[in-house]
Amino acid sequence: MNGFYNRGLRIDLTTETYEVFIISDELLSHTLGGKGLATHFMLKEIPAETDPLGPDNIVIFTTGPITGCSVWGSSRYGVFTKSPQTNLYAESYSGGHAPEFIDAAGYDIVIIKGRAKVPVWIDISDTDVHIHPAHDMWGLETYATEDAVRARIADLYGEKCGPVVIGPAAENMVRFSVIENDYWRSAGRTGTGAVLGSKQVKALAFRGQARRKIAFPELLRDFTKSITVRSKEDKGVQGYKKVGTTGLVDLLNEVGAFPSRCWQKGRVEHRDAINSSALHTRCDVKPKACAKCLMACGRLSTVKVGPHAGLTVEGPEYETIYAFGGLCEIRDIEDIIYLNDLCDRLGMDTISAGNLAALTIEASRQGRIDLKLDYGDVEGVAELLRDIAAVRGIGALLAQGIRHAAQAWDMEDMAVHVKGLEPAGYDPRVLKGMALAYATSDRGACHLRATFYKPELSGMVDPKATKGKAAVFKIWEDRLTYFDMLILCRFYRDMYQWNELATITKALTGLELKEEDMIALASEVKDNVRRFNIREGLQPMDDHLPVALTTHSLPETGNAITSEEVKTMVSEYYHARNWHGKNGNPD
Repeated sequence: MNGFYNRGLRIDLTTETYEVFIISDELLSHTLGGKGLATHFMLKEIPAETDPLGPDNIVIFTTGPITGCSVWGSSRYGVFTKSPQTNLYAESYSGGHAPEFIDAAGYDIVIIKGRAKVPVWIDISDTDVHIHPAHDMWGLETYATEDAVRARIADLYGEKCGPVVIGPAAENMVRFSVIENDYWRSAGRTGTGAVLGSKQVKALAFRGQARRKIAFPELLRDFTKSITVRSKEDKGVQGYKKVGTTGLVDLLNEVGAFPSRCWQKGRVEHRDAINSSALHTRCDVKPKACAKCLMACGRLSTVKVGPHAGLTVEGPEYETIYAFGGLCEIRDIEDIIYLNDLCDRLGMDTISAGNLAALTIEASRQGRIDLKLDYGDVEGVAELLRDIAAVRGIGALLAQGIRHAAQAWDMEDMAVHVKGLEPAGYDPRVLKGMALAYATSDRGACHLRATFYKPELSGMVDPKATKGKAAVFKIWEDRLTYFDMLILCRFYRDMYQWNELATITKALTGLELKEEDMIALASEVKDNVRRFNIREGLQPMDDHLPVALTTHSLPETGNAITSEEVKTMVSEYYHARNWHGKNGNPD
């Protein structure tokens, strides 16, 4: 089928074997690759109630029909598994340049099952697969691992490759550890790295010369050119080019929705020391783009002075600034960069890490643990992160995730998470559509499945309203689910409406889909993910917000959200999706 390879790869680590299998046109036309295809195989090949860190769980890597082509925002890959953080559906996406190499290996999906007897790294090309011992890589930080894999591939074949790797945190099966590529790009949420670590896979190196056959190359060229022209006047594109995601620090503080002091406040007094202006004046910053991107939202930042002088990261993104600068009240952008770099090297998700550090600070202040740690304590937080990655001391408990720590410390009334995943930096007491987003997201408290903060912050919808909001939310979620089927970058959401998505789909695959056709395909994927989660034990009570958010208002603005408001929106959401009864069952 045009736009696809019609090939999948299944690697069995237990037997050290692999097979290439054919994927039918019928299946691809219904799933479109990406999230749709991955979800199909998750339902089929992950046994019910599987231990996420056991050999029966699988890890899936997918690209979509869009990967490797000229469409802006197409350099993305997805990772799918059963989450060790939530025990439910896990999905995470990453960009950079590695997706181009993953695609060139010539598979629509790569499935990894079993468990290796010893640490290994896997070399995947369009002609062969090799499983190599990785004893000398085990224990390396992520940057060093990428360097080692690139050097091995160059020595073996004289070629370049796209490595995806794990760090020490994933080796130790920290439940919010990540998979990284291009040093600073992360498949960052739900603990995908821990699953690779449990399988003793240190890295995968993708390479090859495969190319997808495009149905209508001229249509694709014309479309790409038209987007290039439009982008020159697009305010969103120019904003990302200028400041990346860091501009959100001031915006969220202004509306009082910047989560701070372990979710007890909505603003920080030190925002001028951690905002976009601070980053761009106190550091050397260069815009950095993924392949096939005209936005260059990445900030390649180098600290100029102080104890971290010379330190370079691609970042920090808004979410990392909120997690450490807000929740933990770290007061300088340079220190946030330092903690960002530490998480990247160790291979941990910064949102979960910041939330856990903030909860630990509260536990210390309340005398619940024998550890001295307070807001603004940079080195104290850094040492805590090292302890988590090494699974030692209090870090061993935190490595199990926020639910485990909150229960052990009798702090469940303060722990902010949904289904075991902590929210991003948009307080739902101010942006009430985000309450619905967090409550109903497949993978836990996620901001990306619909990016509903965008219409609420921009005034497209009333952020204070709850009645009738679910129907609008579904519209956004369906379109961005379709994004994940193709695997498109979220930041092109304003430029790629349904008409543009139809053009992309036709140009790549030849399929001529109307808006209602695309919505139907996206809705079926949503239904299948829901089926997976219900099979794995999801209960209606899980589609809710924590009591820390529904029983406490924000002191600066008085904004609040009640449990009843959340229940009303969730009920309306079930109805909008045609999910039956109080259980929200699609069947």
